[in-house]
Amino acid sequence: MDYAIPCNPCTSIYRKPTLNRQTTCPRSIARPSNVTKWRIKTTSELQTPVGVTDQAGSYSPSIPTHKVTVHDRQRGVVHQFLVPEDQYILHTAESQDITLPFACRHGCCTSCAVRVKSGQLRQPEALGISAELKSKGYALLCVGYPSSDLEVETQDEDEVYWLQFGRYFARGPIERDDYALELAMGDE
Repeated sequence: MDYAIPCNPCTSIYRKPTLNRQTTCPRSIARPSNVTKWRIKTTSELQTPVGVTDQAGSYSPSIPTHKVTVHDRQRGVVHQFLVPEDQYILHTAESQDITLPFACRHGCCTSCAVRVKSGQLRQPEALGISAELKSKGYALLCVGYPSSDLEVETQDEDEVYWLQFGRYFARGPIERDDYALELAMGDE
């Protein structure tokens, strides 16, 4: 078995190892002189490799791709990019150097929540928003797959969280029950 020793710029004793990422050292590759941009292909635990396969940004012809437009309200920018039907929107955006809000990457929080303006997406793993919010057009980019061309707008995380759980906390402050506290303390 042959082992290749990577060059110094590619390794560092201070860097944490990258997980699920296949990279190659630029010095160990004989690259053509007309290639000016290299992209790293990443692999998620749940999906096939993500990444632009060439400079034109083409994907496998057997998998349909859809144009996704994200209006980022917090940053005041609009992003447009192509996403294959079998890839998460957030993951594909990141592979194209597009920064979008996120936190857990598992569909459990509301940091990457968006409101769908037009188009369709699938989000079978979206546990962070209720079926009621999904029916009102809310979605999570970290676990969302495009089903058609899509236009979405980012939402304030606190606003979505309030829509999700506000009715449970809207009853007002909880009153202290000293008698129940005394009973609980007496059992110890």
